[in-house]
Amino acid sequence: MDTKKAAQSIHQDIITWRRELHKIPEIGFELEQTSRYIMDCLDQIGIAYRSAAGTGIVALIEGGNPGPTLALRADMDALPITEETGLPFASSNGNMHACGHDAHMAMLLGTAKIIYDLRNQLSGNIKLLFQPGEEGHGGAEQMIADGCMEDPLVDAVTGLHVGQIFPDVKTGQIGICEGPILAAATAFTVTVKGKGTHGALPHLGVDAITVAAEIILALQKIISREMDPLNPAVLTVGKICGGEAYNIVTPRVTFSGDFRTLYEPDRKFVAARLGEICYSIAKANRAEAEVKILGGYPPTVNNPDFAKKIIAAASIVIGSDNIVEIKKPNMGTEDMSLYLQKVPGAFFVLGTGNPGKGITYPHHNEKFDLDEDTLWIGPAVLCRLALDYLTAPRPKVDKNLSNGGSNYSSQRNEEG
Repeated sequence: MDTKKAAQSIHQDIITWRRELHKIPEIGFELEQTSRYIMDCLDQIGIAYRSAAGTGIVALIEGGNPGPTLALRADMDALPITEETGLPFASSNGNMHACGHDAHMAMLLGTAKIIYDLRNQLSGNIKLLFQPGEEGHGGAEQMIADGCMEDPLVDAVTGLHVGQIFPDVKTGQIGICEGPILAAATAFTVTVKGKGTHGALPHLGVDAITVAAEIILALQKIISREMDPLNPAVLTVGKICGGEAYNIVTPRVTFSGDFRTLYEPDRKFVAARLGEICYSIAKANRAEAEVKILGGYPPTVNNPDFAKKIIAAASIVIGSDNIVEIKKPNMGTEDMSLYLQKVPGAFFVLGTGNPGKGITYPHHNEKFDLDEDTLWIGPAVLCRLALDYLTAPRPKVDKNLSNGGSNYSSQRNEEG
């Protein structure tokens, strides 16, 4: 089948879905409107689904023959940003799809529509993962805990991201690599406890602000002087809270941030050194430090063999000249990484910026937009990949013996 033609034939549907979802952005796991819209679309196509992670959705397309299960993932949540694009379908509720998740959902719906009509040709299953809470809320972890990788067991997983994450990936091109593509992020919070006093009598107190400042400067030396310079790593302190009056020595300061690494040994090293530096500097200044290393996402690492499958599929759709090898990982993060820790797979990007149309703003910007003329490419590539992955000839089986759809319904329940 020519998946390029199939995707182009429903391109207007994909744009419509994207625009309707763009109007109703929601945050974290509070995605009631978004989830209802997705379920309505799945009902219209005829695809069975169930809920996961609260407002998340796991849908299943069973093939006509037995075989592996390929999961395709799209994130659903938006950001608490007031939109300033001026688009006729702009959000007006104070939130915004400023990271392209509206396009991700629309492209996965397009993929589902095409694949559903071809389901009898498949030797295996397609599982559609509509995931809430990607923007720092741990949505993938919740989806996995709710069994999205089971019943039937997932054998491989993939997903894509739109935008201008990698500048070398131009409009309508696919960017991919073998191995790490995005970093791990680990958040931390440090509280420095000193002793308050009047600013005229500093010797009677312990200034938490100066201690915190000394710690913050010292933490940067972990990256510049203690890490292998060939291993990407960055540490950011993004928030400081402390002090109530200009003439009082502050007894307590809290600051927080994160550090990003590509390799697990580096992550462990930075976490250990962060604690040692905070405790030591605080003690040297007669203060105390409380350090909390919080959760985060692991690095997003592509399986080399599966990345090659995506490259092969994309080459058929848009030509090998439009496949860009990503040579340097981005230090951004994605909880797609958690799925890739479970099974082989790969994450890739679709270039949707377009300077010629004035579409140049980065992700998480109030003027972020994307070139809708590119949106057919995602479903075309995903459908080509699915057909290539699931069309190996296998013997027919009695569908009554399949465990694939036992927990899925073609219509949502009243609580949905």
